[in-house]
Amino acid sequence: MRTYQKGKPSAASALRPLAAAELQKRVREAREELLQLRLRQATGAVENSARFRFLRADIARCLTVLKAQATAAK
Repeated sequence: MRTYQKGKPSAASALRPLAAAELQKRVREAREELLQLRLRQATGAVENSARFRFLRADIARCLTVLKAQATAAK
């Protein structure tokens, strides 16, 4: 688990300036990559199993920023 480091920008702070369409595109691409990775796992051809966790976290980060933008717009 990553710990907070003062002065170091978070991954979410890099996503906040992006437009909603760009965030939705990133979510869609990450979900497609996750599906492909799951299919490769079924055949036993996955080299980097840590990629699963990274993709799930990235999807969650993008969705969190999207939700924050939606509630801020109301």
